[in-house]
Amino acid sequence: MRRHAHRLLTLFLFLSLAAGAVDLSQRQHILIVGSSTAYPIIAAAAERIGREHGLPTPVVESTGSGGGFKLFCAGLGLQTPDIVMASRRMKHSERVSCTNQHVDDVREIKIGYDGIVIANSKDAPHFSLTRHDLLLALAREVPAPEAPDRLIANPYTSWQQVNPALPDLPIRVLGPPPTSGTRDILVERLLHSACLAIPALEAAHENDPAAFAQHCQGLREDGAFVNAGENDARLVRKLIDDRGALGIFGYNFLDRNRDRLQAASIDGISPEFDLIESGVYPLSRPLYLYVKQRHRSVVKGLDEFVDTLISAEVSGPEGYLIDQGLIPLTEAETHDTGR
Repeated sequence: MRRHAHRLLTLFLFLSLAAGAVDLSQRQHILIVGSSTAYPIIAAAAERIGREHGLPTPVVESTGSGGGFKLFCAGLGLQTPDIVMASRRMKHSERVSCTNQHVDDVREIKIGYDGIVIANSKDAPHFSLTRHDLLLALAREVPAPEAPDRLIANPYTSWQQVNPALPDLPIRVLGPPPTSGTRDILVERLLHSACLAIPALEAAHENDPAAFAQHCQGLREDGAFVNAGENDARLVRKLIDDRGALGIFGYNFLDRNRDRLQAASIDGISPEFDLIESGVYPLSRPLYLYVKQRHRSVVKGLDEFVDTLISAEVSGPEGYLIDQGLIPLTEAETHDTGR
C-alpha cells in the first residue's frame, strides 16, 4: 500500500508540475486533494476565499476520497497535500497509514451533507427502486431464485428480471471506481444492508465477517456495472447520450442538471434537500475535510482558509456554498461543533 501511495503521489505531482500548479521547493498555496463529489464545492470556496482574503488560490485536485487519503497520508512536508476532502469518514486502516508516516495530528471537520443519487436521462423511463432491486442488479453474487439461502453468480441482465415493475431495459449502471467514497457508501448502505436480509448471510455476518464481506461487498464485473471514473460531470454527459443507462453520483450534480436528468427513488424516498439533510434519504452522507495541523506553521493562510470555509457565511444555511450543492449541517450539529 505504501508503494502504491508513493506512485500515486509521484504521478499527481508530475501532472501538477507539468500544469505549472506546484513548485515543490517553495509552495506558497494550500494543496487539497480528494473526493470528486466535494471537488466543485471546495474548488468554488478556494477560488472565492483566495480572492477575498488575498491568499494564493488553493490548488484543488479530484482524486477520489480513497486516492486523496493515500496522498494525504504519504507523509509531511510541502510535497504532500495539506487537506483531503472526503465523501466518507476516514477508515481505521487509513488512520494507521497516516500514523505510520508521522501524519498523526489530523483535524477532522464535518462540513455538510450530500446525497448519492441514482439517476438517468429525463428522456428515459423513471425508476422506483428498492435496496433489494439494487442488490439483485449490482451485486456480483445474488441469492439463487430457487434457493434463496444459496448465492450464485449474478444472472440478471434486465431490470424486469430483477423486478417486473421496473422498466424493460438492460441493466447498465455507470458508477464510481474503487477509490471513491461514493462507492464505499453505496456498498455499505445498499449491498451490506440488503445482504443482512438474507438468512444465510446474516449468520455469516456474525460468525465470519470476512466471508460476509467477500460475498456482500463485491460489485459486478460483467459489464452491467461500469466503472465510469471520478469525473461526475463527464458521467452526466454520458447519461444524456445513453438513455438506457443509470448513473451513480452526488446530489449536487443532479441539482445542476435537473432540466436533463431525473433521480430514482429508493425505498419510496426521493433525494430532496430536506430529506438528505435530515438523513431520511437512504443514501444521505456527510462530507468531511481532514487537515494536517503540522502544516499550519509552514503553509500560509491554512488556518484562515479552513476557518473561513466552515463559517456561516460560506457553509452555513445561507452561505454561498449552498448554490454549489452543499447541504449544510443542522443547527444542532453546528452548535455541537462550536462554530
